[in-house]
Amino acid sequence: MNLTLKQLRYFKALSQELHFGRAAERCAISQPALSVQIRELEDGLGLQLFERRPRSLRLTSHGEEFATRASTILQTVDELGNWAEAARAPGLGRLRLGIIPTIAPYLLPNLIGALTQAHPTIDLHVRETVTPRLVDELLDGQLDVAIVALPLDEPSLVETPLFEEEMVLIRPGKDVDQPPISMADLSAMRLLLLEEGHCFRDQAMSFCNISPNRPNAGMDGSSLGTLVQMVGAEIGVTLIPEMAIEVETRSASVCVNRFDAPIPKRSIGVVWRRTNPMGDTLKEVGAIVKSAASGSAP
Repeated sequence: MNLTLKQLRYFKALSQELHFGRAAERCAISQPALSVQIRELEDGLGLQLFERRPRSLRLTSHGEEFATRASTILQTVDELGNWAEAARAPGLGRLRLGIIPTIAPYLLPNLIGALTQAHPTIDLHVRETVTPRLVDELLDGQLDVAIVALPLDEPSLVETPLFEEEMVLIRPGKDVDQPPISMADLSAMRLLLLEEGHCFRDQAMSFCNISPNRPNAGMDGSSLGTLVQMVGAEIGVTLIPEMAIEVETRSASVCVNRFDAPIPKRSIGVVWRRTNPMGDTLKEVGAIVKSAASGSAP
């Protein structure tokens, strides 16, 4: 049996795509070449890793276990590469950065400039998606660091809090002269929320002590911008983080309602794998993120 890293990477792509054509495209090889490599891998192991059907593909039980073991091996190999890169040239080379959608549009313009200024040769790759996917991709070695709302309580990740920000209520523009609304009043209002999967949705419901089966549920949105425009159309009200106020309210007929104490807040920070040898460098990334969020120079 002579396993190669190339075979493991091809297997990983196919196990995730479950489609030879897409997996071959992802690996930048032809579909026949991928099929040959997978067949040689199975022959070498003496095990069938995939169940092939006329129009579908799925992992066998052996394939599922092999996927777990192969992922651990590939993650270790990638971390060896990161270690060697850091040892050759301390600082930032390639950086695979994940960020949640309720932060990305408001922080990235300043952050990309700050990272480039501090590390002119940086090779930055940005991935925007919801927290559960970022965590999976961090643990799988596909990302180096992620900017998320804390806490995550994932033992395999280092969490570094950076700053807190308030959550504010967005109301229709016609309410600009109305008295402020308290958190307790929200349970009786039509609160518009992000669709399921966004941690900001869960935080908003928790802060407002609202049940998932709330009677005054409105429509869910895929972005904060969509929710704010819906408020401008007088469909309901919504909560957004403070960093989103300037961008999202400039083109909508809405007003901002700030809360009295206790003020709802969220904690923002960076996370990375405990085994990542770039830990010291990623602490510096966290400092740059904090500076970019405050609008100051790194």
